[in-house]
Amino acid sequence: MRILTVGFDEEYVKELEKELERYFICIVDNAKDMYDATNFTDFRHYELVIIVDEGVRFSLERYVNEVKKKKSETKIIILTDNPKEQKALFDLGVDDVIYEHTEHPDLVAARVLANMRHLFGTQVNIDKLVIDIANKKIEFDEKIVSLNGKTFDILAYLALRKQRVFSKDEIINALWEEPEYVSDNTVEVAINQIRKRLKSILGFQVIHTVRRRGYKFSY
Repeated sequence: MRILTVGFDEEYVKELEKELERYFICIVDNAKDMYDATNFTDFRHYELVIIVDEGVRFSLERYVNEVKKKKSETKIIILTDNPKEQKALFDLGVDDVIYEHTEHPDLVAARVLANMRHLFGTQVNIDKLVIDIANKKIEFDEKIVSLNGKTFDILAYLALRKQRVFSKDEIINALWEEPEYVSDNTVEVAINQIRKRLKSILGFQVIHTVRRRGYKFSY
């Protein structure tokens, strides 16, 4: 999962990322302000954007509209010190507003988990197949399946979002720190490695190609 934070100091972001990594395979980018955030969202795909409210309604409304227009599934969480602003912020189309405990990264991470729970988990169990994301381990019928690094991350990413189709670009954006320097071929090679390894154990494929669209996990 790729997350964009907007308006946080670097130390806070490091603490938040540390908390989130307990639940997700995630990359966190940090934008210093709304203008900087636009530069990030113009070129990268995000499943979650967390913004510190600076009280500039016009800029925030325009940015929320731009993010949702590009990818309607992207969730947006706003942190504010003013509880009276909740309704106005929800009216902008954001998904959640946090107005208490904003100074505690662990509690903000818990709120993120609550918002993203429908997409993420620490383990995927399908019949005899177990993908343990927290420990980066795969078992099938109590046999260990060896997959490491980005090959494991890609499998986990698709398995957690089973039946959804993801383009190579979306996969790269989600799982590489600097997606601009990663080629489509890198994903193709990793997908082939996953298919070869799992088919030798399971006897069938779990990652399928959807022509001209991308890949999906289907068991």
